[in-house]
Amino acid sequence: MVYVRLLTRAEIGMALALALRVFMRFEAPDYSPDGVETFRNTLAGEGFLDRITCYGAFEGNVLVGMLATRSDGLHITLFFVEEPYQRRGIGQMLFEQAQAQVAGLEMTVNSSPYAVQVYKRLGFKEVTKEQLMHGIRFTPMRLVPKK
Repeated sequence: MVYVRLLTRAEIGMALALALRVFMRFEAPDYSPDGVETFRNTLAGEGFLDRITCYGAFEGNVLVGMLATRSDGLHITLFFVEEPYQRRGIGQMLFEQAQAQVAGLEMTVNSSPYAVQVYKRLGFKEVTKEQLMHGIRFTPMRLVPKK
């Protein structure tokens, strides 16, 4: 059985390692070498851990997915699920946990090309067309909760 909980600071390192593994498998092929380097540098950046809140999905004691937010939970900055666990509702569970923390406020994300459809299924809408910054391709999206 899979459950989701807030990660401790000591556990965030394994969540970032999961993010990098999944990024390299599914997203890095869509990026230039500069984009891959930018992603790696972001994860290792000074103060990065201080700016995020991180949730983990566990099957038993094994971390199988993660979602990190910043800006008081209003912006999703990382969202990854290990390949064997994709399409099993784990991403939905992670998202619902994060969304519950912002009490129905608008959320944003800069979605990778790979994840645009995932975010659309969660209710996000594209704000503008795909952008390119520091080698990272992303589509700005937002979720406006129903009143």
